[in-house]
Amino acid sequence: MGVTGCGKTTVGSLLAKVCGWEFHDADDYHSAENVAKMKSGAPLTDQDRWPWLEHLNSLLIDSDRQGQNLVLACSALKQAYRDRLARGCTAAHFVFLDGDKDLIRARLAARKGHYMNPKLLDSQFAILERPQDALRLDAAEDPEILVRRIREALAV
Repeated sequence: MGVTGCGKTTVGSLLAKVCGWEFHDADDYHSAENVAKMKSGAPLTDQDRWPWLEHLNSLLIDSDRQGQNLVLACSALKQAYRDRLARGCTAAHFVFLDGDKDLIRARLAARKGHYMNPKLLDSQFAILERPQDALRLDAAEDPEILVRRIREALAV
Protein backbone atom coordinates (compact mmCIF):
# COMPACT_ATOMS: atom_id res chain seq x y z
CA MET A 1 0.00 0.00 0.00
CA GLY A 2 1.02 3.60 -0.49
CA VAL A 3 0.64 6.57 -2.77
CA THR A 4 0.80 6.30 -6.54
CA GLY A 5 4.30 5.63 -7.80
CA CYS A 6 5.66 4.21 -4.54
CA GLY A 7 6.36 0.82 -6.14
CA LYS A 8 3.33 -1.24 -5.14
CA THR A 9 3.01 -3.03 -8.49
CA THR A 10 6.73 -3.61 -8.94
CA VAL A 11 7.30 -4.93 -5.43
CA GLY A 12 3.98 -6.77 -5.19
CA SER A 13 4.36 -8.60 -8.49
CA LEU A 14 7.95 -9.56 -7.61
CA LEU A 15 6.87 -10.82 -4.18
CA ALA A 16 4.09 -12.89 -5.73
CA LYS A 17 6.44 -14.35 -8.32
CA VAL A 18 9.11 -15.29 -5.77
CA CYS A 19 6.50 -16.87 -3.47
CA GLY A 20 4.49 -18.54 -6.23
CA TRP A 21 1.36 -16.63 -5.31
CA GLU A 22 -1.32 -14.87 -7.31
CA PHE A 23 -0.90 -11.14 -7.90
CA HIS A 24 -3.59 -8.52 -8.47
CA ASP A 25 -3.17 -4.81 -9.08
CA ALA A 26 -6.08 -2.86 -7.63
CA ASP A 27 -5.70 -0.30 -10.43
CA ASP A 28 -7.03 -2.93 -12.85
CA TYR A 29 -10.34 -3.04 -10.95
CA HIS A 30 -11.34 0.63 -11.10
CA SER A 31 -14.51 1.46 -12.98
CA ALA A 32 -14.28 3.31 -16.29
CA GLU A 33 -15.71 6.36 -14.52
CA ASN A 34 -12.99 6.27 -11.85
CA VAL A 35 -10.26 5.87 -14.47
CA ALA A 36 -11.63 8.82 -16.48
CA LYS A 37 -11.80 10.92 -13.33
CA MET A 38 -8.18 10.17 -12.41
CA LYS A 39 -6.97 10.74 -15.99
CA SER A 40 -8.54 14.18 -15.88
CA GLY A 41 -6.69 15.00 -12.66
CA ALA A 42 -9.72 14.85 -10.35
CA PRO A 43 -9.14 12.94 -7.10
CA LEU A 44 -11.50 10.10 -6.23
CA THR A 45 -13.92 10.56 -3.36
CA ASP A 46 -14.70 7.98 -0.71
CA GLN A 47 -17.97 7.33 -2.57
CA ASP A 48 -15.98 6.56 -5.73
CA ARG A 49 -13.78 4.14 -3.84
CA TRP A 50 -16.30 2.08 -1.80
CA PRO A 51 -17.56 -0.18 -4.64
CA TRP A 52 -13.95 -0.72 -5.77
CA LEU A 53 -12.88 -1.65 -2.23
CA GLU A 54 -15.87 -4.01 -1.91
CA HIS A 55 -14.78 -5.85 -5.04
CA LEU A 56 -11.17 -6.06 -3.85
CA ASN A 57 -12.33 -7.40 -0.50
CA SER A 58 -14.22 -10.14 -2.36
CA LEU A 59 -10.99 -11.14 -4.12
CA LEU A 60 -9.21 -11.38 -0.79
CA ILE A 61 -12.01 -13.33 0.88
CA ASP A 62 -12.22 -15.80 -2.03
CA SER A 63 -8.47 -16.39 -1.87
CA ASP A 64 -8.62 -16.76 1.91
CA ARG A 65 -11.47 -19.30 1.71
CA GLN A 66 -9.49 -21.34 -0.80
CA GLY A 67 -6.46 -21.32 1.48
CA GLN A 68 -4.39 -19.50 -1.12
CA ASN A 69 -2.07 -16.57 -0.65
CA LEU A 70 -2.61 -13.46 -2.70
CA VAL A 71 -0.65 -10.24 -3.13
CA LEU A 72 -2.80 -7.18 -3.80
CA ALA A 73 -1.16 -3.89 -4.75
CA CYS A 74 -3.57 -1.22 -3.57
CA SER A 75 -3.19 2.37 -2.43
CA ALA A 76 -5.34 1.80 0.69
CA LEU A 77 -4.52 5.33 1.81
CA LYS A 78 -6.94 5.58 4.74
CA GLN A 79 -7.38 3.27 7.71
CA ALA A 80 -11.06 2.86 6.80
CA TYR A 81 -10.00 1.57 3.37
CA ARG A 82 -7.59 -0.92 4.91
CA ASP A 83 -10.25 -2.04 7.38
CA ARG A 84 -12.68 -2.58 4.49
CA LEU A 85 -10.13 -4.51 2.45
CA ALA A 86 -9.29 -6.86 5.34
CA ARG A 87 -12.84 -7.37 6.62
CA GLY A 88 -13.59 -11.07 6.84
CA CYS A 89 -10.03 -12.15 6.03
CA THR A 90 -8.26 -14.39 8.51
CA ALA A 91 -4.71 -13.29 7.69
CA ALA A 92 -4.33 -9.97 5.92
CA HIS A 93 -1.00 -8.16 6.24
CA PHE A 94 -0.27 -4.65 5.05
CA VAL A 95 3.10 -3.47 3.78
CA PHE A 96 3.46 0.31 3.54
CA LEU A 97 5.90 1.52 0.89
CA ASP A 98 6.69 4.94 2.30
CA GLY A 99 8.48 7.48 0.13
CA ASP A 100 8.95 11.22 0.13
CA LYS A 101 7.24 13.45 -2.41
CA ASP A 102 10.40 14.25 -4.36
CA LEU A 103 11.17 10.57 -4.97
CA ILE A 104 7.60 9.77 -5.95
CA ARG A 105 7.26 12.85 -8.15
CA ALA A 106 10.44 11.84 -10.05
CA ARG A 107 9.08 8.33 -10.54
CA LEU A 108 5.77 9.64 -11.84
CA ALA A 109 7.54 11.95 -14.29
CA ALA A 110 9.37 8.94 -15.74
CA ARG A 111 6.34 6.60 -15.78
CA LYS A 112 4.70 5.85 -19.11
CA GLY A 113 1.38 4.26 -19.96
CA HIS A 114 -0.42 4.64 -16.64
CA TYR A 115 -3.74 6.46 -16.38
CA MET A 116 -3.00 8.06 -13.01
CA ASN A 117 -2.48 11.78 -13.48
CA PRO A 118 0.73 12.86 -11.66
CA LYS A 119 -1.15 16.00 -10.56
CA LEU A 120 -3.01 13.79 -8.07
CA LEU A 121 0.08 13.08 -6.00
CA ASP A 122 -0.52 15.99 -3.62
CA SER A 123 -4.11 14.85 -3.00
CA GLN A 124 -2.88 11.33 -2.24
CA PHE A 125 -0.37 12.59 0.32
CA ALA A 126 -3.09 14.83 1.77
CA ILE A 127 -5.42 11.92 2.57
CA LEU A 128 -2.71 9.37 3.44
CA GLU A 129 -3.15 8.00 6.94
CA ARG A 130 0.14 6.33 7.72
CA PRO A 131 -0.69 2.91 9.16
CA GLN A 132 0.37 1.98 12.66
CA ASP A 133 -0.13 -1.76 12.12
CA ALA A 134 1.72 -2.28 8.82
CA LEU A 135 5.23 -3.24 7.93
CA ARG A 136 6.75 0.11 6.91
CA LEU A 137 9.48 0.03 4.28
CA ASP A 138 11.40 2.75 2.49
CA ALA A 139 10.11 2.97 -1.09
CA ALA A 140 13.53 4.22 -2.21
CA GLU A 141 15.08 0.80 -1.62
CA ASP A 142 15.68 -1.67 -4.42
CA PRO A 143 12.61 -3.89 -5.07
CA GLU A 144 14.57 -7.11 -4.49
CA ILE A 145 15.67 -5.85 -1.07
CA LEU A 146 12.10 -4.84 -0.24
CA VAL A 147 10.83 -8.30 -1.19
CA ARG A 148 13.49 -9.92 1.00
CA ARG A 149 12.48 -7.70 3.94
CA ILE A 150 8.80 -8.51 3.44
CA ARG A 151 9.53 -12.24 3.33
CA GLU A 152 11.65 -12.02 6.48
CA ALA A 153 9.12 -9.93 8.39
CA LEU A 154 6.13 -12.08 7.43
CA ALA A 155 8.05 -15.36 7.49
CA VAL A 156 7.05 -16.30 3.93
